Amino acid sequence: MKVAIGCDHGGINLKSALIKHLGKINVEYTDFGTFTSDSVDYNDYAAMVCDAVVKGECDFGILICGTGIGMSIAANKVKGIRCAHCHDVYSAKMTRLHNDANVLAFGERVIGAGLMQEIVDAFLFTEFSNEERHVRRVEKIKALEK
Repeated sequence: MKVAIGCDHGGINLKSALIKHLGKINVEYTDFGTFTSDSVDYNDYAAMVCDAVVKGECDFGILICGTGIGMSIAANKVKGIRCAHCHDVYSAKMTRLHNDANVLAFGERVIGAGLMQEIVDAFLFTEFSNEERHVRRVEKIKALEK
């Protein structure tokens, strides 16, 4: 498994905690930045992460900004991306199980490092259910992109 990660200046500290956590759980990642606390546009980092996921260079993406909202909005504009904005473990698990989400977004100003780890684990290690009703619904989401 390989994960693309990215943040803006509002998520830089939680991204550092995420990198440490991914190392502990032996998940490979590519860090698309940002790498300083200087103000940047979240859209640019969402685009880089989502591009890596769509091209198949990474299996999943994780985006962090102050709230996670801007990142999730930007990510969901990219064809092939199903980004879930999650601040709890249950939602992170269910979006993989039912929606086959491929990108996770959350906010540094909303959650701490401990909860982030639980959310990331739920997202990365929950498989899509492949039940007919969920497959049908994901296909309808994909059809909206056309």
